[in-house]
Amino acid sequence: MSHELAMSINRRALLGKSLALSPVLTGSGALLFQAPAWAGAQIEEPLIDSVRTALSSAIANHAPPVPEFPDTESRLRYLRWLGAMSERLVRKKSDWNTRKEFLQTVWYEARRAGLDVSMVLGLIQVESNFRKFAVSSVGARGYMQVMPFWTRVLGDGDASKLFHLQTNLRFGCVILRHYLDRERGDVYMALGRYNGSRGKPQYPNAVFGARRLWEPQTA
Repeated sequence: MSHELAMSINRRALLGKSLALSPVLTGSGALLFQAPAWAGAQIEEPLIDSVRTALSSAIANHAPPVPEFPDTESRLRYLRWLGAMSERLVRKKSDWNTRKEFLQTVWYEARRAGLDVSMVLGLIQVESNFRKFAVSSVGARGYMQVMPFWTRVLGDGDASKLFHLQTNLRFGCVILRHYLDRERGDVYMALGRYNGSRGKPQYPNAVFGARRLWEPQTA
């Protein structure tokens, strides 16, 4: 069984969702059908000023996602990771430069937020199946299915920016970090809060399952 087929079967089993497909019109006019987004419905909650300021500051830092390494071995580990993840992602993103930009940005934003990169990739798989322009039934947008209200709470209110690669991943990682802090490091509860289903097992278990597909192989 191919790795891609295993990923597809695993994801369907984990989610336990309907396989109904939604039509998408491509730039060439062809009609494709894709699985619907999971609908990551984060719930808008009041934030105290210090938290809002900290989150806004984290969002506003627009440093480009260029990896920096303290030594050669760290750089080599990153390049090995990039090569391995690129092979796994090739069926979702066929262009090498697109895969490289995506993976580099995920790696940068996840580490910047103090998150496990494999978990972030698993979350993206469950939330949007790696579709940049995914929109859920409740309006969540992009790779990490960020709800538009976050751009009003933490940014300039322009929800269209959530379709920008780094902006979406920046928001998603900062929000997940915020939920982890609120749940005192409890990943299970933080994932449920991210999806708007706190305390229910389906979503965290789906992300944990998908996460295993993106963990680097160890010798």
